[in-house]
Amino acid sequence: MNIKQIVTHPGGAHKDEFIACSLLVSLYNVPIYRREPSAEDLADKETCVVDIGGEHSPENRNFDHHQFPRDYPPCCSISLILQHLGVYDDAKAFCDWLEPAEWFDTRGPGVTAKWLGVERDAMAKLNSPIDITLLRRFAKHDELAAGNPIYEVMKMVGEDMLDYVQNLRQKLDYIESHCEHWEIPAGNETIKAIFLPRTEPLADEPSMGLGRYILSRQLENEVAAIIYPDRRAGGYGVARFNDHPQMDFNAISDEEDVHFVHNSGFLAKTSATDPQRLQGFVKSAWSPLS
Repeated sequence: MNIKQIVTHPGGAHKDEFIACSLLVSLYNVPIYRREPSAEDLADKETCVVDIGGEHSPENRNFDHHQFPRDYPPCCSISLILQHLGVYDDAKAFCDWLEPAEWFDTRGPGVTAKWLGVERDAMAKLNSPIDITLLRRFAKHDELAAGNPIYEVMKMVGEDMLDYVQNLRQKLDYIESHCEHWEIPAGNETIKAIFLPRTEPLADEPSMGLGRYILSRQLENEVAAIIYPDRRAGGYGVARFNDHPQMDFNAISDEEDVHFVHNSGFLAKTSATDPQRLQGFVKSAWSPLS
């Protein structure tokens, strides 16, 4: 679509419209105006009106949520932009911060803290100087365009977020088509592990999507270990999943083909490539239930 400008509200700035505008800037590289929208802005399909205007009308490029009923599911302008771009479901699944951001923007810190199961004070303790500075500097401008440092950071934020969501979907599809589900006998128990074999060309950061894949398959309470190609060498990384209490790879630290074990025991690196050898490492690292 052809977009010539973005209009969002003046005054104090929030993560909601900052990130929503960042997504749009990364795609269209157009100026942002922080002012009240005119009737012409709301009617102009080449103007994106974000987090203001009292209207959610994607066909007219208007993305406000403040007019939604009080009992409407938590939804902010980030949500509306992601929906418009067709990546909301993946973003909700892959970006753990998104749903809390929706709650915080629409329900406030007290209700959000209760929903998260934490004390209200915890919300302020999670604030970062990066958040504070970027929002404060964003709020000082009536107009931002290419070349402005805040604008350029916003563009990077949008690019990285869309890149992450889209690439992770591709990684999950890759893992789905290549991974093996191992069940390794260990006495009276069975160790479940996910093995991602080495392929050519090797996927970027092959271990990155394994955790998400396991969660998407609802296997987080079953899988104890993951085995994946080591990009720095020709072997594999062998790691416990979700800090499984029965896995400790310090048990294989003396093996000749194991060249690294993290001192906490959560990860080992090996030059071994034979699946039977790798399964043996998992079995050796396993502590049976007493």
